[in-house]
Amino acid sequence: MKRFINCAFKIIFSRTLFIILMILVQLAVLCFGFTKLGESFSYITEGMSLLGALLVIFIVNRDGAPEFKMTWCILICLLPVFGALIYLFVELNLGGIGLKARTYVRLKETEGLLFATERTKKAVAGSQADFRGFARYMEGTVGFPAYQGSEAVYYPSGEDKFKDLLKELQKAERFIFLEYFIMERGIMWNAILDILKEKVKQGVEVRVMYDGMCSIMLLPYGYPSELEKYGIKAKMFAPIRPFLSTNQNNRDHRKIVVIDGKVAFTGGVNLADEYINEKEVYGYWKDTAVKITGEAVRSFTVMYLQMWHVSENGAADEYEKYLQNIVFDKPLKDDGFVIPYGEMPTVPTEVAKTVYESLFNTAKKYVHVMTPYFIVEQEFFDTMRYAAQRGVEVKMILPHIPDKKIVYYIARNYYPKLLEAGIQVYEYTPGFVHAKVFSVDGSSATVGTINLDYRSFYHHFECGCYFYDSSVIQDIEADFQRTLEDCQEVTMEYYKKLPLYQKLIGTLFKLIAPLM
Repeated sequence: MKRFINCAFKIIFSRTLFIILMILVQLAVLCFGFTKLGESFSYITEGMSLLGALLVIFIVNRDGAPEFKMTWCILICLLPVFGALIYLFVELNLGGIGLKARTYVRLKETEGLLFATERTKKAVAGSQADFRGFARYMEGTVGFPAYQGSEAVYYPSGEDKFKDLLKELQKAERFIFLEYFIMERGIMWNAILDILKEKVKQGVEVRVMYDGMCSIMLLPYGYPSELEKYGIKAKMFAPIRPFLSTNQNNRDHRKIVVIDGKVAFTGGVNLADEYINEKEVYGYWKDTAVKITGEAVRSFTVMYLQMWHVSENGAADEYEKYLQNIVFDKPLKDDGFVIPYGEMPTVPTEVAKTVYESLFNTAKKYVHVMTPYFIVEQEFFDTMRYAAQRGVEVKMILPHIPDKKIVYYIARNYYPKLLEAGIQVYEYTPGFVHAKVFSVDGSSATVGTINLDYRSFYHHFECGCYFYDSSVIQDIEADFQRTLEDCQEVTMEYYKKLPLYQKLIGTLFKLIAPLM
């Protein structure tokens, strides 16, 4: 109750209320206007019905996930005028044209900057056929090469990552780049900010970028200006503005730290106190992260700079500045392969989903997954089911305490299908699982920011790190097994005892899940 009151207080006495009210007013005006048009002019209703029919034919025949098609078709059939116009509004995506164009410019600028060395190419050529094909796709098709001269450290909790992050920030000599979905003032961010201020005084270049959703409740709208007073370069990605725009649907969900081009961090951990369990929100917050040292940091550096310059022009001459003359503190041993990768909703390739599907398709013994959300299309579910039905052990850990109840109810709606397919499902009883982890056969794994849902696959900017034949995979699998000890297995008996209202809500909202 106290948390609810504090949340309500923040909304009422902040810019958040104004933004929410303005967007609701615009939605109401659109709904009212579209409805009155149809009521006042019969020929408009007839015309929109014809347009709706043509749009349904267009939607059915276009490329894309069937779930998206079905959702739009249902909306257009039920509300011909409103549904058709909303579909055109979303698909024309006038607000996102500039973002898409700038993304392509950034990708063009960075062509040739990411590549596997000849030594790595020879090592990949001598690896297993499954990995050879995957590495070829990642570099040749989506531009993310494999690296051999890198090491990784896995963190099974936000607390572990936080401690090491502070140590690495203290070592910075040239530059520090931070990119996060969530930042909130508190123990975690204040400790990091103190180091950043000191590093700026020492001549270290510091850049901080966070998603504009933070301006809704977590940070003041003008917080970048506050950071700039300390000498920190700062910006919000896609600030939330009080008008309807499809551009605001594409959020920067990445979590990246790059230090001197030598060290990089990624994973599920944001910069807020619940992620290190200094503040309890949904029980114990289970999260994970990785630290990368060596050649693979190059990819994270480029990904960061691409996002930094998505909102501005003239960056072509800057990338090499942060990539050249990097001297590592020690020679790194060969420890398998690392492939950092990113997802951009403004380009047609579905990198994140493809990586996950590849892990299921190439698994021979097991696929172990931790994810906070599970809302997937039928095609992806079929991939999981096929893995289980051909004898692969598929286990998945989901939260027992949700952070978003409707999303949680939709995920639980999948339980009967998952169990019928032979997929073992567990709920983490101490609290909320925010980790995004795959562990496969002791030979492959990935850790990153990508959830098993439509938003991560299609709407958000995301990133992850794929490992093959690396010693860190043992640590990832060991953490999965430890986490499993704190889980309750889901059975059909367990599902049948779930409240009826949860099942009804999950079933209802599953129809519009692709648009959520």
